[in-house]
Amino acid sequence: MLATQNTMNAPMNRAAEAAWQRSAKLWSNLNEVCDLLRISCPGATLDSDFAFQHVQFKTGQRIHTIGQPFDMLYIVNSGFLKTVMIDESGNEQVLSFPMKGDLFGIDGIHSKQYTSEAVALSSCDIILLPFKKFSALGRSHPELETAIYSVMSRELVREQAMVSMLGSLSAEARVARFLVSLSDRFGAMGYSNKEFNLRMTRHEIGSYLGLTLETVSRTFSAFNEIGLIAVDQRAIGINDIGTLRTLRRLPPSRSRAKQQAQAQAVPAAGA
Repeated sequence: MLATQNTMNAPMNRAAEAAWQRSAKLWSNLNEVCDLLRISCPGATLDSDFAFQHVQFKTGQRIHTIGQPFDMLYIVNSGFLKTVMIDESGNEQVLSFPMKGDLFGIDGIHSKQYTSEAVALSSCDIILLPFKKFSALGRSHPELETAIYSVMSRELVREQAMVSMLGSLSAEARVARFLVSLSDRFGAMGYSNKEFNLRMTRHEIGSYLGLTLETVSRTFSAFNEIGLIAVDQRAIGINDIGTLRTLRRLPPSRSRAKQQAQAQAVPAAGA
């Protein structure tokens, strides 16, 4: 089953691979990889043995699957993904949304097989880091090994922050912090942190935040109504990042306030 699934979700067919090889850079050296991960790189002269291959994935393709033997770490060079757990009934739980400069695949280190799936949400350019090769580099360059541990720790801290948020914040605050996080991450990548497109669906956001699709959609509409954001389908404009960072509960909307006023006026008129 796994072999069939991997074949169905192969990175690209031969024609697409040939087109990609003609149009894109297929290799990055260690300095470029370190820059992408935002870590310091050893100053040693690097030869062709320290080059890492790029692979392109199309929207919907899987980069790795649950149960697949672990042998590779991955860095997002461009594009957007989601990582998911899948229960026995086939339901997905979204774990993260890797973007440019993010490292993923580390869940396979302990058990020697991946415990999650990574799925492309857009066309993606992924850098492959064979784990044995990278481990050998770490032994040769202890400072690189320390830096990689730092990157892994950064991912764990992000996950811990999400778990803490899910347990302590209201639904509205979760959505607000999610938008703030996206804004910060887009800014760190050199893109606009005020206007961006969501590559994930409302359902996927809800799965990530522990909310229903309806709650996410309703909260987006409420934020749009009170002017915190501007929403046009998947296009988001951030109007008040400060309020989104500190929001605890959703302020009453104009429509709800009007409905409440009308409800209160009915008994008064009857009296």
